[in-house]
Amino acid sequence: MAKKGLFMALHSLLFSGEPVAQHNPRRKGLIKDEFIYDKAPYPECHAATIAETPTGLVASWFGGTKERYTDVCIWVSRLVNGKWTEGVNVANGMRNNTLRCACWNPVLYQVPEGELQLYYKIGPDPSKWKGFVKTSADGGISWSVQKALPNGFLGPIKNKPVLLENGTLLSPVSTEAKTWKVHFEASNNFGETWAMIGPVGDDGKNLRAIQPCILTYKDGSLQALCRSQNRAVLTTSSHDGGKTWSPLQKTSLPNNDSCIDAVTLKDGRQLLVYNHVLPRGNLTRGARTPLNMAVSADGVNWYAALILENSPEGEYSYPSVIQSADGMVHVVYTWRRQKIKYVVIDPSKLELKEIIDGIWPKAGDDVSGRNK
Repeated sequence: MAKKGLFMALHSLLFSGEPVAQHNPRRKGLIKDEFIYDKAPYPECHAATIAETPTGLVASWFGGTKERYTDVCIWVSRLVNGKWTEGVNVANGMRNNTLRCACWNPVLYQVPEGELQLYYKIGPDPSKWKGFVKTSADGGISWSVQKALPNGFLGPIKNKPVLLENGTLLSPVSTEAKTWKVHFEASNNFGETWAMIGPVGDDGKNLRAIQPCILTYKDGSLQALCRSQNRAVLTTSSHDGGKTWSPLQKTSLPNNDSCIDAVTLKDGRQLLVYNHVLPRGNLTRGARTPLNMAVSADGVNWYAALILENSPEGEYSYPSVIQSADGMVHVVYTWRRQKIKYVVIDPSKLELKEIIDGIWPKAGDDVSGRNK
């Protein structure tokens, strides 16, 4: 009876919200679906990020000939009057007059009543990259000079930092040297100084994770969900404000060695964007489709919400998700390495389906899947 009561309580919370229109049941909650740009002065792009500033939304990504190439730069675009501005090159990877390396994984963070921060990495590969930051006082129009993070600190690796109630800015971080490891970097002064937390887990011996994203709960506890090489999204939790973390564990959700991102909604639910791909045989990074959205009340039991992309052709990956002040959810992600896609979702209008035994609901039952 206790389990049934808990299930009914979760079900009630998950399915609460405004009534939804019935004329297009396969796209409930989806408001906008567009590309940030149609043409760019480079053939490939990846690893987008998005933030809300006092003057509007700002997005960033890296673009160049191909990932790891020295011409890969950090680009920024702003949403102005409903349209995205042309991408602007704000970081080019020049280390000195003769050395240039690829730029990687920008992460935007808006300091409350303060500056917009842009974290990114420069280096030949993830095992040798270094963390840098730039700031903007005008919502992404102009940027400060590049500043290197302290030695040993990388900044947020792919997903946004989270500001805790005690004023600590907690940054989700990981390393990819001889093995994969997750740790956190904490700042009490919005990045002027940093403290190291972790690594989490068994030092990467059994469960190998990177690129965590942080979720918060009303009781003050924290949860981090991670990309892994263990065929499942991994999870760890903290009950002391992020100072210590539980051992990594597998969730019921699959992971095909591809980045995920999540956000805690204003109503307390957790929203996750990821590739719901069941790995079979050798685990490869190539199968990054479909791109899915799931919702949970407790971070344990997840419900299918949307399929953002499900074409078998191409890659749809590396999502970044936020909820804006008006309650809408905004997602940017890689579209076939050719463009950056931007979608807007009303989370109160999502119709959710139970994910049973890790299997996404079949097309005939899925209320929101679509083929593009």
